[in-house]
This record gives sequence, structure tokens and C-alpha cells, in this order.
Amino acid sequence: MSRSTAATAAVVVAVAVVAAMAMPAAGQGAPSGSPAPPYKNHTVAGADGWFFNATSNTTSGNYSDWAAGETFYLGDYLIFKTDDSSSVVQTSNATAYSLCDAEGPETLIYSPGHGDAASASPRAATIAVPLTVEGANYFFSEAGDGAQCEEGMRFEIKVAHGRGLPPDLAHPPPPPKPRVLAPPPDGTSMSPGVAGAGAGAAGDLTEGKSGGSRAGVGLLGVAVGVGLAVLVAA
Repeated sequence: MSRSTAATAAVVVAVAVVAAMAMPAAGQGAPSGSPAPPYKNHTVAGADGWFFNATSNTTSGNYSDWAAGETFYLGDYLIFKTDDSSSVVQTSNATAYSLCDAEGPETLIYSPGHGDAASASPRAATIAVPLTVEGANYFFSEAGDGAQCEEGMRFEIKVAHGRGLPPDLAHPPPPPKPRVLAPPPDGTSMSPGVAGAGAGAAGDLTEGKSGGSRAGVGLLGVAVGVGLAVLVAA
């Protein structure tokens, strides 16, 4: 073989080796710059659903096993096929989860009914829960004063960042503004009768005793005004 032919062969081999090294190995993950997976709806436990048999004290599926086979990202939804004899509690508090305790500020309760585990004819329901917190998320049913949770109706997942929250979850619409009582008309704010009537008309916003307190404030104002008038006259 001539020197030029040998040199050419060496160059070809070198290029082939470099190209092979640049290609990702089979089975490796996608490059770090690849797009995140699309948002997904996860039906909890698949066809088994989110049900509890109060007679046998058993759940319809193994939720921990199901969760272990799924990958979750921000913006995904969990779809619970259930009925109104169970509920769905979502929390990021590990202690509340271990105690099957639905109380606390980090807890959201989705209930299609009253969570009556002994309901004779439960009604079917579907609950969609968005994943908006990255990291550990815990789910359980608090129906039956936590009995369903204690019997295995619970699971935990890890939520990765993925694409992040979509706009409708990252910036949800603001809650409706609370109704505010209109001030009484001019010339009536000092009238105990009007103050009491105003409070009664807004019974859905305030307790009845609030009307009494408003009336008391009105009477106090009258008393102070009369006292000042007496001092000025003296």
C-alpha cells in the first residue's frame, strides 16, 4: 500500500471514530437541550379508579404501585374516577399525609359529595386535580374520618418541573371580590334603628351580633356628641 493510500485510510478511520463518539449511546436520555414532554392527564390507577369498598374495607387499586410507574410534571392533571363516598385530599405536608389528617393550610380537599363512606347508593364523579407544586405531593381520601386513608387509599408522587406551569395555572384568575355593605344614607348613620336593620339585611355576610355592635357604636356617638354640646354650653 502506498503512503498516500495509507494516509487516506487513516483519515477516514479517524473521522468515523469521531462521528461515533459524537453520537449518543443507545438507551441514554435525551440531550439536556431537548424540549420537555407535553402536559398530560393521568387517570389514577387506570381502570381500577379511586373507589373504596366499605364492606371489605379495601380499595379498588394499589395506588402506590400505580404512582411508581408514572412520571409527573408541573401542569399535568390527576384524574380521579370516583364516587361521592370518597374524597381527594391534596397536600405537600408529609406529616398530614402520614396521619391521614386533612386539616392545615397546605391542604386542599376535593369532595364530590359529603364523603359518606357508608352511602348506600354512591353517585359516580370525576375529579381533576392540577399539579401546581414541584416536589413531593401527597394524596388521600379523608372520608370515614380518615378510615379510607388508613386502609390504603393514598399515594405520594414527585412532581418535576418539565415545561413549568401553563399560563392558566401560573396566573389563575383572581377570586371574586367579597361583597361589601354600602354605607347608610346621609342623615341615618346615627340612627340605631337603621344600623340594626342594615346588619339584618346582610345576614349572609355578618353575624347578627355585628348589627348589635354597629348599633352600640351609633349610640356611643350620640352620647359623645351630647356630652360635647353640654361642655360648650357650660
